[in-house]
Amino acid sequence: MQNSRIVIDGTSLTCPLVARAARGDVIITIDPAGVSRARAAWRTARAVAAERPVYGRTTGVGANRVVEVEWEDADAHGLRLLRSHAAGAGPLVAPEIVRAMLAVRLNQLAAGGSGVDPGVLQPLADALNLGLLPPVPVYGAIGTGDLTALASTALCLLGERAWLGGPDAGVARGPGFRLGSADALAFISSNAATLGEAALAVADLRALLDAATVVTALSLLAVRGSEEPYAPTVHEACPHPGQVEAAAAVRTLLAFDHPTPARIQDPYGYRAFPQVHGPALEAARYAENVVTREVNAAAENPLIDVAGRTAWHNGNFHTAYVGLALDAARAALFQTMALSAARLGTLTEPSFTGLYPFQAATEASSGIMILEYVAHSALADARRLATPAALGSAVLSRGVEEHAGFSTQSARATTDALAASRIGLGCELVAAVRALRMQGRAPAGGPLRAAYDVAAAVLDDRVEDRPLDADIATAADALPAIARLLPPPLP
Repeated sequence: MQNSRIVIDGTSLTCPLVARAARGDVIITIDPAGVSRARAAWRTARAVAAERPVYGRTTGVGANRVVEVEWEDADAHGLRLLRSHAAGAGPLVAPEIVRAMLAVRLNQLAAGGSGVDPGVLQPLADALNLGLLPPVPVYGAIGTGDLTALASTALCLLGERAWLGGPDAGVARGPGFRLGSADALAFISSNAATLGEAALAVADLRALLDAATVVTALSLLAVRGSEEPYAPTVHEACPHPGQVEAAAAVRTLLAFDHPTPARIQDPYGYRAFPQVHGPALEAARYAENVVTREVNAAAENPLIDVAGRTAWHNGNFHTAYVGLALDAARAALFQTMALSAARLGTLTEPSFTGLYPFQAATEASSGIMILEYVAHSALADARRLATPAALGSAVLSRGVEEHAGFSTQSARATTDALAASRIGLGCELVAAVRALRMQGRAPAGGPLRAAYDVAAAVLDDRVEDRPLDADIATAADALPAIARLLPPPLP
C-alpha cells in the first residue's frame, strides 16, 4: 500500500497532522511556496547582517549579545555555538516526540522569518522519511527555546553526531547539507520540540475526551441512570458551549435506549457530567488553537522581515500561551477523570447494577474490586501532574533572561497525565461492559452499540476471579477506536 503524504507548506500544519507525521507511515514533502519564503528570508538576513548588528549572526548569544563576532571568526562561531548548546541530559525522549519536533521545525522554517538557508529543508524532510532521529535528552529546555534538542539535530546534519533509528542508525553522516555558521542560532532558536510534544498531547487529549463521553454513556446505561440531566432545556438555561456539546453527545449516544431511570436523581458522576466534562472540551479546543497557531508561526528571534528588509529582535520565542493553555487543560482533564473514578464506584454497587458487590461471580468473590484501586492510583498521578508548570521561575544567562513559562514541562506533564487518565478510563470501560454483559443487556443500536461491540470483541467475558491487568490494558488500547465512534457535534 502506498504511503500517505503530508505536504509541509509553513501555513497549514495541524495537531492531527503532526501526530500522523510522528506516528504514521507517511512521506513528508515540501511545498515550493515554503521553500521560496525560506529563500527570501535567507537572502534578506544576509543583506541585513552585512549592514547592522543581528543577534546570533554578528553577535554572541544570551548575555554575550553585546560581544561582536569578528568577521575572521564568523565561520567558527556558529559551530562553537552548536557544540556548546548540544548539552541535554537524562534519558532520551520518545521517538515520536523527536519526529514531531522535526516536522514542526520544518514547517516553521517554511513559514519564513528564520533566515536559515533553505537548503536545510530537504535534509530535514529526508531525515523524517528515512526514520533518522537525532538524540534528544529529556532535560534542557524551559519554554524559551529548545536549544539543546535542535543543536543536537544540527550536529547530526553536520555529521558530527550519530543519528538514531532508520537504516543509517549510528552513522555520523547528515542527509547531505552543511548548515552555515551564520545560520546556527537561527536554526536552534525555536520551541519545535515543545510544540511537537504539545501537538501530540492535544491530539490525544481530544481523542481521550471523546472516548470518555462514550464510556460515560455506557456506564449510564449500565446503572439505569436518568437522562434528565442531559435534556436540552437544562443546558439552554446555562449555555456554556462545552457543557451544551457534552450533553448533546450523550443524548445522541442514548438515542436508541430510553430505559426507565432507577433513581429520581443520580450521583454527580452522571448528573454533573456535562458541567464537568464541558470545561475539558473547551480547554482542549483552546489548547489546540494555540498550538496550531504556534506551529504555523514564524516565531523567530530575530525575525527576518523580507518586506521591510530588516530584522526584528523580539520575544516570540516565549511560549507562555502554550504552557498556560496546557496547564488549564490538565486541570480540566483531572476534573473529568475524577468523575470517571466516581462512576466506577457506582459500577461496583449492587444498588446501581443489580449484581453482586463488585460485579463478582459469587457473593464472596472480589470481582472488579481492584479496579477502583488502580483507577484511583492513576487519578492520583493525574492530580499531581495537574500542578501548573507556569508557577515556576528562572533567571538565566547573567540575569539577561529573567523569566520562563516552562511550557516544555507543561507539555511533558500533559503527556504523562494522559497516560494515567487512559488507565483510569480503561478501568471504567471494563466495568461498564462487564455490568451490561452480566445483566444480559447491550445498547440497542447506533454509535453506542458500535462502541460496545468494539469493547466486547476484545474484553474477556469471564467473570470468575482472575487477574484483570490484561483487561485494563486492552480497554485502554481500545479507547482511540471508541473515540472515533462519537458522532461529531452539530454545528
